[in-house]
Formats: sequence, structure tokens, C-alpha cells
Amino acid sequence: MKRVLLTGGGGAIGVHVLAHLFTNTDWHITVLDSFRHKGYKDRITTACRNNPEWHERLTVIQHDLVCAISPKLRTEIGSVDHILHLAALSDVFFSVDNPVYVMKNNIDSTITMLEYASEVDHESFIYFSTDEVYGPVLKGDAHPEWAPMRPSNAYSASKAAGECLAYAYWRSGKVNLIITNTMNNFGEMQAPSKFPAMVQRQLENGQPVTIHGNENEIGTRFYLHSRNTADALLYILRNLPPTPHELGQLDDPDRYHLVGDICLSNLELAQEIARVMGKELTYELVDFHRDNPSHDFHYGLQDNKLAAHGWVAPVSFEESMAKTIMWQQENKEWI
Repeated sequence: MKRVLLTGGGGAIGVHVLAHLFTNTDWHITVLDSFRHKGYKDRITTACRNNPEWHERLTVIQHDLVCAISPKLRTEIGSVDHILHLAALSDVFFSVDNPVYVMKNNIDSTITMLEYASEVDHESFIYFSTDEVYGPVLKGDAHPEWAPMRPSNAYSASKAAGECLAYAYWRSGKVNLIITNTMNNFGEMQAPSKFPAMVQRQLENGQPVTIHGNENEIGTRFYLHSRNTADALLYILRNLPPTPHELGQLDDPDRYHLVGDICLSNLELAQEIARVMGKELTYELVDFHRDNPSHDFHYGLQDNKLAAHGWVAPVSFEESMAKTIMWQQENKEWI
């Protein structure tokens, strides 16, 4: 039985990774989460409520990752085959108002996990990063793997810094690194401050939806369900072992982009959610970008590398969005 150490397992993406690994493997998972930001133990409880047998393969440890992992905690974690470092403060707007706090948290927690990984035997260390490290693109364009990093805000800067730290540990032979960059995730139990859940709540309440943009340009994003993200991570773990650094070579670790199957503007996403819900959409455009230059209009990643290895997202955007909305209509406490 493989053993996985998952940071941020109480987060909106992490809980789907947890459920997907339990559903598709016999692996044991140890979750490390501080549960003091937007990670909730309730997510883990909800994910496991119809699968009580999962608890036999689950260990949950509350730990603030800005603090080092002590020898006692390392013993409690036990042996580890794969380390998935998802934990991070990921709210862009919060990071703009609290840049030092967000950067210190995300960088220090990454250092903690890199130090831990360098001291234990492990097959792979996945650093879960974001499309935002590359900065914006022109509408319809997309960044390839290893494009220059041009982060626009404190959150994306902290993730770019984490990538650089992980790269240094990989170059020194201490960590078996794989970097993933994912675009906008959605799914059941997402934070209500995130746009898809916010739109659903406003439509449920008969409120107009605020769309960031103007008549000439509205921001676009690729969207994928977090279980598709989890499926991509599992595919990588099973089929794409990390490439070690070759001494003296100007080489790079493995990096894979996790991209949704559809690119939508904020307005198009709101219209799709309204269609699924059978609601009439009323909205107002707010030129948010003019007053918030760190909020980018368009993001885009090329996804041909992972596709060339044979990975295909198992569930379409339309099916994923319908499933998410129906689940949250039955569990309104999450929006």
C-alpha cells in the first residue's frame, strides 16, 4: 500500500484529491492542514460521510506548516511514498490587501515541506502551483511550460517563489520534484468567495451578479472541476515518475499544466450557471481592473504536454458544472 502525505487536504481542491485517491486506490493518506484559513475539517467529514471505510486509510493531523515538522511529528506521519503540497493561501484579493502575510505564509510553509522531503525517503514531491505565476496573456493566447514568470500579485508571487525554492532543492538532489500549474478550479464545497459559488448564491437569492469588465473586454479563464485536477495528479503519480537532475546539466524538473476543456469569460460562466439552474441572469459590469491593476484580464496555459502522455479529463465541463450546482442546491450551507 502506497502512503501519501497531502497538505491542504481540508481545502476546496485538496478534499477532492483526497476523495479521488480513496476512490481509485487502496493508498493511505495523511492530511496535514492548519484549518485556520479556508481549510475545513467539515469538508473531509462531508467527503467521507458515505464511505466510512475510508477512515481506516486516513490520518488527519492539524499542524501549521509555517512551523517545522518536528521529529515527533515525523514519526507520527510515518513512511511516505508521495508528497502532495497543495496547502497555500490562494485568495488573490486577500493577498493584495495582506501581501506580507500571504507571502510569508506560502513561502514558509513550502520551505517546511521541502525541508521535510529532503530528510525522508520519497518517490515524488508534487509542488501544486498556479497559472498565475506566468502572469496574463492576450485573449486567446496560452503560456507553454517554462514560460517566463511575471506574477501580478502577492499570491502568485509567493507561488513563483515556491517554485524557485523547489527547483533549488531539486537541483541539489534533495527532492524528487514535479511541478504542476493548474487553472481555475471549481467544485462542490468551494469557498463561497470564489466566483462560481458566488454566482450560484446570488442567483439563488435573486440578486444581480457583478461581472468584472467593461463592454469592450471581460476577463476569461479556463475552468476545470477539482476531481479532474485530482485525476491528473493521480495519473502523474502512477505513470510519470520524476526526472532527477543530471549533475552539470542545464536541465529542468518535470512540469505539467492542468487545464480545463473550455475557456469562458466571467459573463459566459455566469450565463452557464444560470442556464443549469433555470434562473434568469441579471448582471452589472464593473470596471474592476482599472482600479485593481494586479487583477489580470486573461490567463491561459497550453495543455499539450500532459495530453501527449495520454491523460484526458474524465468529466466534461458541462457535466461537472451541472453536478456541482445540483449538489450545492441540496447542500446550501456550502454556498
